[in-house]
Amino acid sequence: TVVWTSSLECAHNRWVEGVHYSTVVMMRVLDTAALLHWPADKLAGGICAESQRQEIERVSPQRSMLVFALDIDWRQVPSDWLKNAREIAAKSGDLPRLSDVDLDILALALGLDLPLITDDYRLQNTMKNVGKNISSVDTKGAKQVWKWELRCTGCRSRTEVPTYVDRSIKGPVMDCDSCGSPMMLKRVK
Repeated sequence: TVVWTSSLECAHNRWVEGVHYSTVVMMRVLDTAALLHWPADKLAGGICAESQRQEIERVSPQRSMLVFALDIDWRQVPSDWLKNAREIAAKSGDLPRLSDVDLDILALALGLDLPLITDDYRLQNTMKNVGKNISSVDTKGAKQVWKWELRCTGCRSRTEVPTYVDRSIKGPVMDCDSCGSPMMLKRVK
């Protein structure tokens, strides 16, 4: 963001308008969607997880060359921040559907207490569940905040999402402690 200010100054017995420009860089954590789709000038000053490097190289080798040349703060995620992110994602119920890279990004946003820029609805939902700021990259963003739980496909028992669940894009998350049937992620009504 470029900010300019204008002022009147007296120079050599004449009033002269002085214009001063400065660049303000907003600190925020960027999801991989921002790295892939935003113009280079919007990425400057962003904070990203080291794990995103491999992801962006895999998804778009050409774009990765540009992104790696920019002024982006690449960080390793401390293990205590990652543990906290897992716990918060489990409380919202989003943990089973978050990737390792998603958890790293979430951990940075929570650990640094910065806004998260993401189009990932699971990340948005997790952040909103704890009252944190999010912005979207290229979508309108999540309109509602949901909580998720595990429901058994056999005995229909319900439980909160624990921090040790299997994580995958879809399908069962774990087996039921009561009957052994698969437990699916369902929205709490």
